[in-house]
Amino acid sequence: MAIPFLQAARIGAYLVKQHLLGRERYPLVLMLEPLFRCNLACAGCGKIDYPDEVLNARLTVQECLDAANECGAPCVTIAGGEPLLHREIEKVVEGLLDQGRIVILCTNALLLERNLERFKPHPNFNFSVHLDGGRDDHDVSVCQPGTYDIASKALLAAKAAGFRVSINCTLFDTADPQRVAEHFDAVMAMGAEGFTVSPGYAYERAPNTEHFLNRLKTKELFRSIFRLGKQNGRKWSFTQSALFLDFLAGNQTYHCTPWAMPCRNVFGWQRPCYLLGEGYTKTYDELMTTTDWDSYGVGNYEKCANCMVHCGFEGTAVKDMIQHPWKMLPIALRGPKTEGPMADDISLDNQRPAEEVFEKVVGEQVSQLAAENRLPTKRKVAG
Repeated sequence: MAIPFLQAARIGAYLVKQHLLGRERYPLVLMLEPLFRCNLACAGCGKIDYPDEVLNARLTVQECLDAANECGAPCVTIAGGEPLLHREIEKVVEGLLDQGRIVILCTNALLLERNLERFKPHPNFNFSVHLDGGRDDHDVSVCQPGTYDIASKALLAAKAAGFRVSINCTLFDTADPQRVAEHFDAVMAMGAEGFTVSPGYAYERAPNTEHFLNRLKTKELFRSIFRLGKQNGRKWSFTQSALFLDFLAGNQTYHCTPWAMPCRNVFGWQRPCYLLGEGYTKTYDELMTTTDWDSYGVGNYEKCANCMVHCGFEGTAVKDMIQHPWKMLPIALRGPKTEGPMADDISLDNQRPAEEVFEKVVGEQVSQLAAENRLPTKRKVAG
């Protein structure tokens, strides 16, 4: 694991407290999206399919800090969109650190090197650079040549400036296990502290929907990758729980726990999760108490059928670790199992069909933002 000891101890204490209090649903990581605007248009992304007036909207610094206090999660991941397009993102980071949060800023790193001076290194602050593979694989994934070289150079610059830097890597059915292993080797050699790795979510409105993995292909892919990881003395560090990695390899049967990573963006608190926007609430309490959680997840809803993404299942794995710590031992010693039968999967026989609600939901939210005079004018587009 590439999580510093003091951070791991703090998160562990928080989790044990929730367990002892008997809380069924509690947040682990706040997924904070201060804007939707991005400077890339990746083929597999469905996060930027909004009208310009929405893409130009921003959460204020205070709204970001209030969301963290409202939620109470010990960790905050700042995503988007591209967070570095926000004019006051350094104030958001500084304010969250002052609250005592562990803060991860996810970035495609195209603007990172020129913006490093806006931030200060801190043991609880980490840049998570988006790299979906080696040079060719990554540039194809983000639909723009040259991005791998820019991001890699920015990673090295951030490390040289004293920042903690990790990698987040999303894989699709075009991923080749050998090339992925070589990518992991390369970024470890660059000095990255570790990886967050996940299969891509099947966004219904992504420009390219042909290359999303189903659950069986996901398990087969990660078994192949982890098998290569055990060869030749490779030393890869993952900033994820070992049981989640074991789940990716098909060795755990987990239901998703979307409340573990609630999402706050310019529309409000997103229902039910970071990936799937089927409604919004104004408060975190409303999200938790009024969402019909049993209507979502693998086996419950068609849009969730192939999902094995960390924001849905990392919380499940962490809770399992707290409740059954002995399950960690064989994985810690030998890594995820890569041979033999897989764990039973969840049946899809009783899932409800997908509902086409995007236009309705976005229309309602745009009307609400307009009524509250929260849509920016054209002069306020940048940042």
